[in-house]
Amino acid sequence: MRNALVFIIFFTLIGGTVKNAYPKDTKKIPIFNAETGKVEEVERVVKSDAEWKKILTPEQYRITRQKGTEAPFTGQCGIGKAGGIYKCVCCGTDLFSVGEKFESGTGWPSFWQPVSGKNIKEEPDKSMGMERVEVLCARCDAHLGHVFEDGPPPTHKRYCINAAALNFVPAVKKSAKLERAVFAAGCFWGTEEAFRNIKGVVSTRVGYTGGKKEDPTYEDVCTDKTGHAESVEIEYDPSVVSYDKLLDIFWNMHDPTTLNKQGPDTGTQYRSIIFYSDEAQKKAALVSKDKQDRSGKYKSKIVTEIIPAVKFYPAEEYHQKYYMKHGGGSCPR
Repeated sequence: MRNALVFIIFFTLIGGTVKNAYPKDTKKIPIFNAETGKVEEVERVVKSDAEWKKILTPEQYRITRQKGTEAPFTGQCGIGKAGGIYKCVCCGTDLFSVGEKFESGTGWPSFWQPVSGKNIKEEPDKSMGMERVEVLCARCDAHLGHVFEDGPPPTHKRYCINAAALNFVPAVKKSAKLERAVFAAGCFWGTEEAFRNIKGVVSTRVGYTGGKKEDPTYEDVCTDKTGHAESVEIEYDPSVVSYDKLLDIFWNMHDPTTLNKQGPDTGTQYRSIIFYSDEAQKKAALVSKDKQDRSGKYKSKIVTEIIPAVKFYPAEEYHQKYYMKHGGGSCPR
């Protein structure tokens, strides 16, 4: 009885009832972030059929946008010994964790609860000549599967989910020695988004660095007088993703030949910089820059600075993971 009571209290704190539904015209909804353990206000993700088809495979589109079902024992959704999160393949919302998965013998991934009742919604489904309860992503309305009342305790629920609707992100082992990288490549919203979901990247945060003013605000940096650049600080596991790989992503996500400018954004705060933490990073950055310069892919010479990392000032909270919260993808170029 005590364990059941603890579960009820815990489940209420992280999301409440799973029979969740927000009005269609609600632009922002609360979503539980399994990484931070906090509920965040994020914008719904709404796309046209043509837009969904561009980012999903035909099977993912058929299942999530047309309410299809994959054949049993055919889907693979991955599992990690160190744990991990199953995210919505359409919008990246956290849905289920490895610890909530169980073997049901049905041929589809099964879970006894979601990471939070806020992240999914349940709706009556009378198709196929039967009455069932459909499970959808609360943020983008992706069809995930159905929920049944024949699961294990303490919920006795079985969330029967299509593997094609899930994207598994394994947890990084806590014993891993993490390293830090800092890059500036124009608007830090898009820069962070380019790195945030890379396998091996444990955390990201945007901020200001490379200037003279202490504790600058966004308004300070926008004056183009503080010397700071809009930057992204990355914590990563080098056993999963190398610094060289991060450099490749850095070069490919922006134009390193434009001085103090990226797309419509102009000013020294938008300049291209690699901030190295040690001699190994400095050497790797110099070699990588030389390789890019000699590649022939650019008409002009690369102007990216390679300088020592200095104090990093985190930006205001509303800038952090901006596109995850608002449903965007990259800064306009």
